[in-house]
Amino acid sequence: MAAASTESENLIETPLSKPKTITQSTFEGLGSLVHLLPTGTIFLFQFLNPILSNNGDCSQANMVLSGALIVFCGFSCFFSSFTDSYTDSKGDKQYGIVTRTGIWPGSDGEDLSKYKLRVGDFVHAFLCLLVFAVLALLDTNSVKCFYPSFASTQKTLLIASPMVIGSIASTVFVLFPNQRHGIGYLSSTPEQKSDSPSE
Repeated sequence: MAAASTESENLIETPLSKPKTITQSTFEGLGSLVHLLPTGTIFLFQFLNPILSNNGDCSQANMVLSGALIVFCGFSCFFSSFTDSYTDSKGDKQYGIVTRTGIWPGSDGEDLSKYKLRVGDFVHAFLCLLVFAVLALLDTNSVKCFYPSFASTQKTLLIASPMVIGSIASTVFVLFPNQRHGIGYLSSTPEQKSDSPSE
């Protein structure tokens, strides 16, 4: 009898789940894009860009430094897509670069061929670079520094571009998820004991 009343109480307390709208799904996908970029690279850009661009009030030196930061961080986003991790026989997490034959440098005696380079890695690398470029080049300080008149004349493009690129990239990432846990990326689980290769 007590079990039946507890079960009925749980049914009463549990609210009915509402179906998600397209807008909610899109915003959830856009929010997850940050998890698809290397966190250290994004932090470095967000921290150094206001300093190097002088908060958008750029001299020629500021433009060169800010441009170099964008190129460096863009390369880091692209390169990080070709890294992965695995747990070795001692239980330690090892990182390496994905190659056609597996992870380099690999450990002795372990078969790392399941981590080999795939076409999807290039797609993810390109999309990560594209998402970072949108975030970096449409950042307020970058717009003020590199193309200040663009902010006033093309305001609609500045507002719409991140949403369009984010929607396209998040759709591709949802349809073709990346299973790599490379350098700078968040793990999919808090404490990951074993890593799964990219499909």
